[in-house]
Amino acid sequence: MIEIDPRLHDFRNFLYMAWEHLGLPDPTPVQYDIADYIQSGPKRRCVMAFRGVGKSWITSAFVCHQLLLDPTKNILVVSASKQRADDFSTFTLRLIAEMEILQHLKPGDNQRNSKIAFDVAPAPASHAPSVTSKGITSQITGSRADLIIADDVESLNNSATQMMRDKLAMQVQEFDAVLKPSGHIIYLGTPQTEQSLYNELPERGYDVRIWPARMPTEKQIAGYGKRLAPTIIEMDLEPSKAIDPQRFNEFDLMEREASYGRSGFALQFMLDTSLSDAERYPLKLSDLIIMRLDKEQAPEKVIWAGTPEYAYKDLPCVGFGGDRFYMPMGTSGEFMNYQGSVMSIDPSGRGADETAYAIVKMLNSQLFVVAAGGLPGGYDEDTLKALAVMAKEHSVNEVIVESNFGDGMFTALLQPILAKIHKVTVTEVRHSIQKEKRILDVLEPVMNRHKLVVDEKIIHDDYNSTKHLPPEKALKYQLFYQMSRLTRDKGSLAHDDRLDVLAMAVQYWVDQMSRDVDDAMMSHKRDRLSQELTKFMEHTIGNTGKGQDTWLTQNH
Repeated sequence: MIEIDPRLHDFRNFLYMAWEHLGLPDPTPVQYDIADYIQSGPKRRCVMAFRGVGKSWITSAFVCHQLLLDPTKNILVVSASKQRADDFSTFTLRLIAEMEILQHLKPGDNQRNSKIAFDVAPAPASHAPSVTSKGITSQITGSRADLIIADDVESLNNSATQMMRDKLAMQVQEFDAVLKPSGHIIYLGTPQTEQSLYNELPERGYDVRIWPARMPTEKQIAGYGKRLAPTIIEMDLEPSKAIDPQRFNEFDLMEREASYGRSGFALQFMLDTSLSDAERYPLKLSDLIIMRLDKEQAPEKVIWAGTPEYAYKDLPCVGFGGDRFYMPMGTSGEFMNYQGSVMSIDPSGRGADETAYAIVKMLNSQLFVVAAGGLPGGYDEDTLKALAVMAKEHSVNEVIVESNFGDGMFTALLQPILAKIHKVTVTEVRHSIQKEKRILDVLEPVMNRHKLVVDEKIIHDDYNSTKHLPPEKALKYQLFYQMSRLTRDKGSLAHDDRLDVLAMAVQYWVDQMSRDVDDAMMSHKRDRLSQELTKFMEHTIGNTGKGQDTWLTQNH
């Protein structure tokens, strides 16, 4: 049995040695604080620290430290992907192979020695390796572990939709079947969505500790509650000051905030998942009616449900937790032809790389979204032809084009192609009102009254249309992600083109219905006036005007 310096029982001292071996600067105060919590926290604990702080490397060093103190331990490392878990194990093996103090732990010739699973030399023969790495989707049951490290088990690839989040929650429950009676579980993570798995851990008996990148405001501190690391408060910094300037100074953080966007920065660097406030995000996917739509006809009335038995189970839903897509309770009346069809287009521009479109039809004051999405490019002929073909396919009566950018160039290019494929009126619209307010003012009342019916195919197509993009970008381009994340704050979304163009089409029909109501009221007022004048003639003049050509009959 090798004798260990008593000072090395403190993991922080070992971390210093590991960083020195790797040629890294000394651990920062925040890194030391994380290390102390990892070592001495409760049996079930969760480290939520800003991206780039080095929590995975710290925890890898902790695995080495644990095996140094007790080589009989069995440690299971689980990550969102098998590759990430293997990278964790590979780094751990590197430390064991290179650090002089760990040389006696190097696997023997007759022991397991791979990034998938390896033993340390002093470990007794066992079915369970000293260290095992697995992806969260791997078969975990059957293993036994003294320590389970869940290293970023939540990713954008497995938490984008509610179904994914539900599946992930079930997968991590398997940890309890693997853990030995006296074992520990450590989560390391950065929330990927506002409905993060890490939010649920306190309810399951976990202690969660948060290290944000900036000093939080009083409101944010209240939001973190007991989860905020006590040392953060003790720093006594002004709000927005960098917590760990040796990792990221204030200029670095400003650059990352610009890159990630406000909500992305709040999640990745401030660990703030409180953004899912109902009033802050007024557009609810559950207010939509989802069904298969015909190109030509729709029921006279579609009845909204919004109860669990009508919730879709297989549609990818990117809304907040509890927000679902619902099929209608039923329909009433006969199938009738739509009363009109409008197509709205937002040409690529302002740094966007797609042209957004939406086709909305109307019947009996209900609006039917039959097509919506984005096409790559903007002014190229293929994009223009694709839009014209869609307009013909859906018998579009009018095309509306956003003209705030391009000085009418897009319309000038589109009109000749439409003339060949589908002759239709093209109207340009220009907006001056703040975009977020304009979109919400249009969509919120329509959705609240359950007047917006969406073809279920659009939801599949919208979700699949961004699969070629990196996960951190894919969601931001999707219509229904934009819908559920829009606030009244200026610049609240990094991309809003698909939602904006839908609002344009809906606005067209809202204006049309308003004009119809106004015309009906004016017609009613004219009828009332005619009746009053007729009564006046009967009672005052004694003449009904019947059979005679008077000024009244001439004008009515």
